[in-house]
Amino acid sequence: MNFHLPHIPERQAKPRNKGLTMMMDKGLSIRQAEDFLSVSGHLTDIVKLGFGTSFVTPNLEQKIKLYRDAGMKVYVGGTLFEAFIVRNMFDDYMKLLDKLKLDCAEVSDGSIVMPHDKKCEYISTLAKNFTVFSEVGSKEAGIIIHPAMWTSMMNKELQAGSWKVIAEARESGNVGIYRANGSAHTLLINKILAKVAKDAILWEAPIKAQQIWFLKLLGSDVNLGNISYDDVIPLETLRLGLRGDTFFSHLPAEFKKANE
Repeated sequence: MNFHLPHIPERQAKPRNKGLTMMMDKGLSIRQAEDFLSVSGHLTDIVKLGFGTSFVTPNLEQKIKLYRDAGMKVYVGGTLFEAFIVRNMFDDYMKLLDKLKLDCAEVSDGSIVMPHDKKCEYISTLAKNFTVFSEVGSKEAGIIIHPAMWTSMMNKELQAGSWKVIAEARESGNVGIYRANGSAHTLLINKILAKVAKDAILWEAPIKAQQIWFLKLLGSDVNLGNISYDDVIPLETLRLGLRGDTFFSHLPAEFKKANE
């Protein structure tokens, strides 16, 4: 940090296992990626090349190398994985990961119907050579998955070899663990946390209010994803209590009393 302030929560240095920030790249140019790394690279753990953008983004391999050389885990979005699976091209998908020199992969079933045993089989196969993120939850609004099913699927996917399970919200933040208005499904999230290790979950939280909600619930070291490239620094200030919404989160009680 640029200067010292007391009562700032300690953040683990990269590479870390918790307090992860996943930035969602929806088609940044090489110059934009370089600019992003110059200011936010030290705060970013993971980059997801969102949905199917890697199919059409120019200079893809160059950009992946930029991120990886900066010490980030990089993977192509789960929707692209599903696009290969629905076409019966899993072997081609693995060849693509090798061609792109990726060491991470996402397994999801938010857009297609897939037996869960088959999903876990894909996870186990990929986990032999890649760090696997698997995503639970539908991308379709109005589809309700029972909390017991969420927790069962998450734990089975972790056992199959996932490094982190992603709680679905899409880049819009209004499905999966959130209601249509973007507010958190509190009962669902609490039931998940009662059965699944919190550090094993990456919560998609593209909206500031969602980030604040999770930080207040789980503290500065919660794993958050689908963060816009220009929201990584603002998110870090929320984690550290350097923004109004979380200002008193890490200060001793007497500081708050003095300002009441």
